[in-house]
Amino acid sequence: MLIFWLLIIPLVTAGICVFIPKHSISKYVSIAGSFITFVYNIVLNCIAYKYHTLQGFDGFFYLDSLSILSTQIVSLVGFAAALYSAGYMEAELHDGEFSEKKLRWYYFLFHMFIFTMLSVCVCNNLGIMWVAMEATTLATTFLVGFYNKKPHHEAAWKYIIICTVGITLALFGVILTYHSAKGTLGGIGYALNWSELLKEADRFEPHLIRLAFLFILVGYGTKAGLAPMHTWLPDAHSQAPSPISALFSGVLLNCSMYGIIRYHILASKCVGAEYSGTLLMIFGFISILVSVPFIIVQKDFKRLLAFSSIEHIGIIALGFGFGGMYGVYGAGLHAFSHAIVKSLLFFCAGNVFLKYKTREIDNIKGAIKIIPVTGVMFLIGIFAITGTPPFNIFLSEFLILADGFSSGRPLAIIFCSLVTIALVLIFVGFVYNMFKMIFGSSEPNPERGEVSKFTLVAMGFLLFFVLVVSIYVPPFLNKILQDIYNIVRNV
Repeated sequence: MLIFWLLIIPLVTAGICVFIPKHSISKYVSIAGSFITFVYNIVLNCIAYKYHTLQGFDGFFYLDSLSILSTQIVSLVGFAAALYSAGYMEAELHDGEFSEKKLRWYYFLFHMFIFTMLSVCVCNNLGIMWVAMEATTLATTFLVGFYNKKPHHEAAWKYIIICTVGITLALFGVILTYHSAKGTLGGIGYALNWSELLKEADRFEPHLIRLAFLFILVGYGTKAGLAPMHTWLPDAHSQAPSPISALFSGVLLNCSMYGIIRYHILASKCVGAEYSGTLLMIFGFISILVSVPFIIVQKDFKRLLAFSSIEHIGIIALGFGFGGMYGVYGAGLHAFSHAIVKSLLFFCAGNVFLKYKTREIDNIKGAIKIIPVTGVMFLIGIFAITGTPPFNIFLSEFLILADGFSSGRPLAIIFCSLVTIALVLIFVGFVYNMFKMIFGSSEPNPERGEVSKFTLVAMGFLLFFVLVVSIYVPPFLNKILQDIYNIVRNV
């Protein structure tokens, strides 16, 4: 019942927002609902942490350390995005981009998006997890096309078509998993319950599990933005409202990777970690390589951030693929750090867009003079996302690469060597492009001043976590990451 209420809160918030006649009230309801979700999730995670796992509805809901990390990312970034939306969308409304009625629907879709992602992270039943994953597509398609213009419609159609194909392939993986397990576990419920599947995974048909994982990796990997299934991502991220871009990049990709890791654990117990781990390494490596040239030559700063997300989801896949203590720990830490840093950067990008009315890097100069607080946060976010010491992404990348080099596997060593070069090129390209926006002088100069207090509070909230986690890994997070390794290795 405790887990059930975590899903009810955003669902009720969505309903209230859409029926309140005044948008000025809707935004406060949205903030309050997100805050309650965030606080309640912390309490729930503490309970789950105390008892190691937490189940509800006869095992239908399930929380372990992997779920705790994922739900915490959703609720934390979700609350920050709700705060940011209150300022950002109000400014867009003032500019005549949409009507007050449509803004209420934005808040409805926003919280439905949160609801679907939380559902993915707490469902023990792999079939229902698939339904929740598909529901994230339906909720966000309307958000991608929210501005109702041709580029947004094109991005929305591209997103729903590609992701629907991907999620259909994932369904084949779910069916194959069920077919392999039903002889051992019997009924439909138990044959799809992850916790029950894990107990008997070594008795399943190996060939079916290998094929099932491949379908899941390609299917959920499409939603996660793994190359070469990533083609929807730059368009969707760049055309969606900036708060939604932050949720896409910081949260949705992690939720999709969460689904992949659940199947990776099953496959590892059934056929050994070598098979699924190698596939994760290959797709992760391809994702990093694909992102490099686009980051270097990119002219649209939101698309640049989108390609950066492809790079980072590739790094997370590499960490889980290597499979050692440092690799898995680093992958979990990277998922958390990337979520808060990338969300902060999309918030900064949103403020820059509102001020300059363009996403073209060459047309933006002197942001640190025009919007100084945003400019400083943007600068910090750039160094953080590129893995510059002492920020935590440096530590997570170091741990992942160290695990790969120390594994002794020739393929892992080759990948790590090439990834190291790629990360240097990405740093140079990222800094070069972004510094042109932040420094210099703009002619004519936009009016000096920040966009909204709401946007600054949201950005400051995320910046606090970026700086704290960069100084040290809190004991609670450290223990969660260690537990994730035990879950992944099934020890």
